[in-house]
Amino acid sequence: MKSGSVAKTDYVVVDVRDDDFAGGNIKGAINKPSYTFLTSVDDLVKDTKDVPLIIFHCALSQIYEETRQNVLGGKDIPHEVAVLREGFTRFQEKFKDDPVLVEKWDKEVWASDTGILFL
Repeated sequence: MKSGSVAKTDYVVVDVRDDDFAGGNIKGAINKPSYTFLTSVDDLVKDTKDVPLIIFHCALSQIYEETRQNVLGGKDIPHEVAVLREGFTRFQEKFKDDPVLVEKWDKEVWASDTGILFL
């Protein structure tokens, strides 16, 4: 992101959070909510076929690595797939004030102890 890499050309960030996406996101991230992910994964693979790196994350990214393996493991994908360690919760703690990295950050959403939005 800050290395001169170009979003959606050199990498794509896929945010699989649901309602808490409204509290802010990594700049340029594509939101593919977890409840629709399985039905949209084939389109995602097709739409990003020319992008060398896909980075997935959710709020905590604790179980997403296993899910990624189960969902994408059998697919012939033309790029490297990574998972953001500690998810957006930790990312926003570190970078919420950096407009190059985070957009639409809402302090009201992240004011709770968990940093997870409950609607």
